[in-house]
Order: sequence, then structure tokens, then C-alpha cells
Amino acid sequence: QVQLVESGGGLVQAGGSLRLSCAASGRTFSSAGMGWFRQAPGKEREFVAAISRSGAYTSYADSVKGRFTISRDNAKNMVYLQMNNLRPEDTAVYYCAAARGGWGPTRPYNYWGQGTQVTVSS
Repeated sequence: QVQLVESGGGLVQAGGSLRLSCAASGRTFSSAGMGWFRQAPGKEREFVAAISRSGAYTSYADSVKGRFTISRDNAKNMVYLQMNNLRPEDTAVYYCAAARGGWGPTRPYNYWGQGTQVTVSS
């Protein structure tokens, strides 16, 4: 069992930066692939970024590639999403998720956090 709690969301102007954090509890964290997803009002939830169990491999949605960076610290049970050069279209609720036995944009994610709101003003 993995419990996830996101933090770090807020209101920022276009071009600004935010760093989201996801605190995970549970002894299986280091064996879980981790991902960030987002859902904007009236839209379906979409993949943002994923990281492998060791942190050696990452994957990004084309819309955030070059602007967002996912990382993890297995010693602290933490996952991060550094978001730079934010745009109004990045406005959404951002969710942290954990996948058993794999990682990547299409893996089934078994555990989800409650989400944190990111609002980018123009």
C-alpha cells in the first residue's frame, strides 16, 4: 500500500516556476514507478511525466518536454515535478501516482494522491 500527498501548487504568472512535491508513505515506494498527471476543468486527466523506480529513466508529455523535470529521492520517499516557463494552458489539478511493477505513460497506476491546484495567469 502506498499513500501519496501532493504539495507545492499555487498561483503563478506565465513564465514563472513552481515545484510540486509528492510525499509517499509505505515500504514499497522504491519499487514503484511514479508519475504526474493533470486534469484541467472540463478535460480528461492526462499524463505529464513519469520516472522509473531507480530514477534512471524518465518520460514526458510533448506539451511539457523541455519545461518540466520529474525527479525522485527514494531515501526520502519523495517525488518532485519542477515546472518552468509555465503557461496558462498548464492550469490544472496535478496528481501524483504510483504504479506497481513498472513505469511510464501507459502503465496502470494503482495509487493516487488527492491533487494540488496549479493556476497560471496570463
